[in-house]
Amino acid sequence: MRPTPRNAFAASACAVAALAAVSLPVTPAAAAAPVAAACTPAQVVTNGGFESGTSPWTQSSTSVITNRAGQTAHGGTSFAWLNGVGSTHTDTLSQSVTIPSGCSSATLTFWLHIDTAETTSSTAYDKLTAKIGSTTLATYSNLNKAAGYVQKSFDVSSFAGQTVNVAFTGTEDSSLQTSFVLDDIALNTSGDTTPPADSTRTPAAPSYTVSLSSNTDGTAWTGHESAAFTNASSTALSEVYLRLWDNYHGTCSAMPITVSNVTGGTAGALSVGCTALKVTLATPLAQGQTATIGFDLGITVPSGADRFGYDGAFSFIGNALPVLAVKDGAGWHLDPYTNNGESFYSLAADFKVTLDHPTSLLVPATGASVDTPGSSGRTVTTATASKVRDFAWAAGPFTKISGTSAAGTPVNVYSVSGISSSDAQSMLTTAKTAVDAHAARFGAYPYGELDAVIDNNFWFGGMEYPGFVLDLVSTTALTHEIGHQWWYGIVGDDEYTSPWLDEAFTDYATDLALNKTGTNCWNSVSWASTAEKITNSMAYWDAHSSRYSTVVYGYGKCALHDLRRLIGDTAMTKLLKDYATSHWYGVSTTAEFKAAAQAATTTDLTSFWTTHRIDG
Repeated sequence: MRPTPRNAFAASACAVAALAAVSLPVTPAAAAAPVAAACTPAQVVTNGGFESGTSPWTQSSTSVITNRAGQTAHGGTSFAWLNGVGSTHTDTLSQSVTIPSGCSSATLTFWLHIDTAETTSSTAYDKLTAKIGSTTLATYSNLNKAAGYVQKSFDVSSFAGQTVNVAFTGTEDSSLQTSFVLDDIALNTSGDTTPPADSTRTPAAPSYTVSLSSNTDGTAWTGHESAAFTNASSTALSEVYLRLWDNYHGTCSAMPITVSNVTGGTAGALSVGCTALKVTLATPLAQGQTATIGFDLGITVPSGADRFGYDGAFSFIGNALPVLAVKDGAGWHLDPYTNNGESFYSLAADFKVTLDHPTSLLVPATGASVDTPGSSGRTVTTATASKVRDFAWAAGPFTKISGTSAAGTPVNVYSVSGISSSDAQSMLTTAKTAVDAHAARFGAYPYGELDAVIDNNFWFGGMEYPGFVLDLVSTTALTHEIGHQWWYGIVGDDEYTSPWLDEAFTDYATDLALNKTGTNCWNSVSWASTAEKITNSMAYWDAHSSRYSTVVYGYGKCALHDLRRLIGDTAMTKLLKDYATSHWYGVSTTAEFKAAAQAATTTDLTSFWTTHRIDG
């Protein structure tokens, strides 16, 4: 979403009495406390002896992990041989590991053998650096040569609960070889402390099936929704939460989103401003088990040119379908709605949505749509979408134009009345160019067609949903919203906790697509307080709303431009492409990005993160 200066917008909720659904009782409710699990001692480095090939290690060349003659393994037959070239050379070896929380001890160990042709006893010409995350654990050199392997050990307990890179970088100068040989790398955790909850994100692999029918103008929809899911956690799942986000736009006594007749579980109380509904499952789910809940659904679209609202004859229906909240080691994520940005956090899911509506209304929607005749004067639009985090649609007598990008993505532009044909055509050209530019940098667009709904009355500028965006007539804003298909849609994040992971990355991607380099943009940075950071959550930005766009969008993208200049264009391009690939349909965190960035360069980024106020 691209916020713009605005007056406070209050959407008036339409009465829900016209809906067939019956509202659930509203009483205060708190999220269930996570169930703790005892520390299970574990060794979290995979293939630390290199006997199972190269996976999941990342190596600078195929010759690093080897069994070739000239060196020997500490155990088995394979080892990692960094350097030993005898000329200016750099080798790297890294692996991303997750260190579980709840254990009092975490120890990184490895066996190291150093031999060298250097004869000095005082100058470190060739060096090996061992790091975890952005922290340097030790640096060795030709001065540390030894006849055999020596085991090294480091306490890394402070990284518990984090996903970080274990990384080794070896450098040689212009003459006389030094070989740094590594084997049997391990990271062991042990010792009970306060046991944590399982950090696995669940319920996983959601699949939503929805059938709705609208009134004559598309402002009210009734029908049924079901949600199938799997418990991925080792902790039994006894309940789920549905997010009824758009109840923010009404009141608890007149809710725009109503749920009734729940099956597969028992509906509890609504909480978090009536945007969270607890459903206690009929039977607790063990790890790997699946369940389905179903319910009748009513949607009343309020007045207003909003991401959920109607502007004259045109309805915009974003965040209206209830989706499953996410549970992880922190418990259930039941953050409040924010009108300043986004609160939405969901896992990649499959949707099949059937929308029965008057034929006079066009219904652009997430996913690929097929229209079939309905009852007299009506059309049934069936939209299917795979691996998306949400589903949105619009309804109205739009003017539609279509085209196909150079790379083959079908693009549709739907315009409200008052948008000129030349402006619509300009937005179609922008959309085709933008989707190809982002795809070339971050990976092929996976969602088939792309729909852009254009209305110059949107107070918020633009809003992203999978395969579906709302926007003003603006080249920059539309390029930004389409960039969100990757940074939020494909590479997900917790938008309430870490809004910079989608907004800063998308604004950076927008600059690149529009050939902007961000030169000197960090020179204009002026922090409002010591508490202000790029990585602050929406809880902070809702309390400091005038600074949200400046810091998260502006300073955030400038920080990424600075990172590109620091590590180099080629390394930054590869970093983001590889990062998107490794998090495709997954969830990004600040810690994971920082680890990936550090692994992409031999430059210590510790001071960079501090200077740019990127914590996590």
